[in-house]
Amino acid sequence: MILWIKIIHIVAVISWMAGLLYLPRLFVYHSEKTSEEQLNATFKAMEYRLFRFIMSPAMMVVWITGLALFYSSGIQVWILLKIFLVFLMTLFHIFLKKCIKNFNEDNNKFSSKFFRFINEVPTTLMVFIVILVVLKPWL
Repeated sequence: MILWIKIIHIVAVISWMAGLLYLPRLFVYHSEKTSEEQLNATFKAMEYRLFRFIMSPAMMVVWITGLALFYSSGIQVWILLKIFLVFLMTLFHIFLKKCIKNFNEDNNKFSSKFFRFINEVPTTLMVFIVILVVLKPWL
């Protein structure tokens, strides 16, 4: 059973990460093309659907399966640090939701350069999470 939980967890992580990496890139293009009404509407639909139907369900599955794996393996320092980094990734997810809201209200305050910069946040967190999972320091 635990192997199936791990499989589901990994698939959900991949799905969530794909969205976390792609959505800020959509914001880059959206922030550069807000004057074109049809394109603006297309970006709004793409961003909403990605967030609502892929990213958010995947994030929930990551948390549910991750906590189940945590429960089955017990308290270890590397897992606690991993959970903290996933919490930071969740805060980034929530920030992206706020950006979607601002775009939908035609009230984006950030430049395409800003979105290019923050696009590195999930990558950085992912690298540290993978290092923790593979090396399991402080075990």
